Amino acid sequence: MIIVTGSVTARPDTFDDVRKLSLAHVHRSRTEPGCISHSVNIDCENPLRLVFFEQWADRAALQAHFTVPASREFVRSVQSLTAAGTTTTLGLYDAQKIEKL
Repeated sequence: MIIVTGSVTARPDTFDDVRKLSLAHVHRSRTEPGCISHSVNIDCENPLRLVFFEQWADRAALQAHFTVPASREFVRSVQSLTAAGTTTTLGLYDAQKIEKL
């Protein structure tokens, strides 16, 4: 399984737009083959920062997600709405469940 973490920090005047775009992206992504989970959450310490957590069946499913035109458009749209001096972060992790608690 591939885990993806990411975040974006909006400006106060663009937060609502970033949140709406993010939710639309999450809901669309959940319908893609190989998507196990896809969510976006508001950071409790910085309410302008949205944090993404995704689980994909494998690297091929994630690569296919990255090639979806709507995914690329989401990234472009959100980048224009981010706060000055912040960067969009993205981390990819290869993981396997070792125990179910």
